[in-house]
Amino acid sequence: MNNYLVIVESPAKSKTIEKYLGEKYTVMSSKGHIRDLTTRGYGGYGVDIENGFTPQYKIMKDKKTIVKELKEAAKKCSKVYLATDPDREGEAISWHLYEALGLTSETYVRIVFNEVTKPAVLNAIKNGRDIDMDLVHSQESRRIIDRIIGFSLSKLLQKKIGSKSAGRVQSIALKFIVDREKEIDAFDPVEYWEIYLQFTKDKKEINCQLIAHNDTKLEIKNKAEADKILSELGPDNKIQKIEYKEKQRKAKLPFTTSTLQQTASSRCNFKAKKTMQIAQKLYEGIDIGKNRVGLITYMRTDSVRLSSEFINGAKDYIIKNFGEKYYKGYSTTNSNDKNVQDAHEAIRPSNVAKSPKDVKEYLTKDEYKLYSLIYNRAVGALMSNAQTMEEKVTIENNGYQFNLTGTKLLFDGFLKVLGKQEKEKDNILPDLVEGEILENTKVLPEQKFTTPPHRYSEASLIKKMEEMGIGRPSTYAVTMETLKYRNYAKLQNKAFFATKQGILTSEKLDEYFKEIINVKYTAEMENALDKISEGNMVWNDEVKDFYSAFKPLLENADEKMIRMYPKETDKICPKCGSPLVIRNGRFGEFIACSAFPKCHYTAPQNPEDVPKPTGLKCPNCEEGMIVERISKKGKHKGEKFYACDQYPKCKTVYTTLDEAKADIEKHKEDAKIDIKITKEETK
Repeated sequence: MNNYLVIVESPAKSKTIEKYLGEKYTVMSSKGHIRDLTTRGYGGYGVDIENGFTPQYKIMKDKKTIVKELKEAAKKCSKVYLATDPDREGEAISWHLYEALGLTSETYVRIVFNEVTKPAVLNAIKNGRDIDMDLVHSQESRRIIDRIIGFSLSKLLQKKIGSKSAGRVQSIALKFIVDREKEIDAFDPVEYWEIYLQFTKDKKEINCQLIAHNDTKLEIKNKAEADKILSELGPDNKIQKIEYKEKQRKAKLPFTTSTLQQTASSRCNFKAKKTMQIAQKLYEGIDIGKNRVGLITYMRTDSVRLSSEFINGAKDYIIKNFGEKYYKGYSTTNSNDKNVQDAHEAIRPSNVAKSPKDVKEYLTKDEYKLYSLIYNRAVGALMSNAQTMEEKVTIENNGYQFNLTGTKLLFDGFLKVLGKQEKEKDNILPDLVEGEILENTKVLPEQKFTTPPHRYSEASLIKKMEEMGIGRPSTYAVTMETLKYRNYAKLQNKAFFATKQGILTSEKLDEYFKEIINVKYTAEMENALDKISEGNMVWNDEVKDFYSAFKPLLENADEKMIRMYPKETDKICPKCGSPLVIRNGRFGEFIACSAFPKCHYTAPQNPEDVPKPTGLKCPNCEEGMIVERISKKGKHKGEKFYACDQYPKCKTVYTTLDEAKADIEKHKEDAKIDIKITKEETK
């Protein structure tokens, strides 16, 4: 057998790679993970706690057919190339494939590539390696710990307070949002005043702010202080000093996952989930004419490193298109961020020759926006600094000093590429001269109040998580979605508002699990996982230490946390006659039948929204009962109507109760006639 099998995670990526390899290669997709922890054993963790926390895996239900097909294909090939994503999760998926397909050290090779291009894939084929079990153990540890925390806390919170889930990273992100909400609620605005001098020069209206008195910085706390200053100002405003200072503005570093999500949020109004979906497609491959190519490198990274190949290509591109003075160079060493794994490069274009303009016709509008951000940021990072001239003017009036600042761009540097993405408009001042007395001036006092801190947006929350060492590139978008899906926080006008349930959840976690669910512990856990991946820590020792600290906290919370749900009511289920209770769900509290799961009756918590039984059986479906409801919208909003409780399966509806009774009687009469006709026909 001289045929080869290449297994990737994504079907889209498999289509791209197929075009790069010869006829001897078959490229197939695992479509992500193929195995996961079982739900057997203590706590449903899928972990043998008594035997070194050994994980117990099973083939996922929806992957059994895929695994069978991969097995059959592997048997026909002399070598299997495991080409899953170049990160810990991808390494773990390769190991699961190795185990599930029954591969051996002679029949497999692990290959990685940071970009889906022909040179990168062919180079990876030539430079295969073994599966890195340190990376696998790091990912296993994360999965086991997250499973224990997730299963335990979710079950506890659902039972006690009606919350649906909790997680190691998710709960810290929620705490950030809740703590900010409390800061805002507790905020007490403080009054302050600002005083501006307004004048017109060369038909340009200028405003400058009062900042000092005899070179001492001013803080104006109230109207009395503002009035005193106004009374001491004279008629003449003299230009006391003009200073010029040349400044350099550096280009920003190329994107990491976090900075890409933040920038795409502010520039393109993309949510983190959308950003990652588009980036995934750009990475896996786009049809460019007759060729299919990955346009960007792997999009889950916290490194700002760039390869020497890209730097050399970008250097030639910059010099050729803009001139030598626009090229500055780039250091291949990483930043000093201690949280960086540096597994692979920053997010960059796979080929600098493919500019956004060149590929625009092949991309959707949103793909073009994101590719432009990535391309320009990476190329701009190698370009010269922009140079500006800052003009600082001090205007004096009886010892009071007003400041005015203008800027002028001298050399655009990296802004030549970034253009509208980064360029700030020049603020060029009119010609002013030291000693000049300004005419036609106005003094404008303004009362202001301090404002509370801003609520977190997706972008600022991701930035906070990254700064504190919480989570990793692959977790940010998922965390944002979970917080919204669980109704712990609502995103309104790009800002997170903590919900009542979110606040309750965070408070209970803080009350009973503050030793585990806190920023320091979670960041230290990430560092421990990094050490496991480097082979500097034994994976199950770390899991054991975590579990030893977590279990007593869980037992204490299970014993002492007050159970809030279900709450008893004095109402009866119109469907089965059992007592109704108040439960808590994704959208808040609701009425439900206490006989669940035998009876699935539910209704809104508002008593006016609970359907009232009439005792009448539906004449159409003959299964449901006619109930009284209140219209919630339209021109009949607030009015009563009568309908079958099996809606939407049965759409029987009446305007009045008398109409319902009349229709029921009509059905009875019709039934009698049908019976009589049937008897006559039988005779």
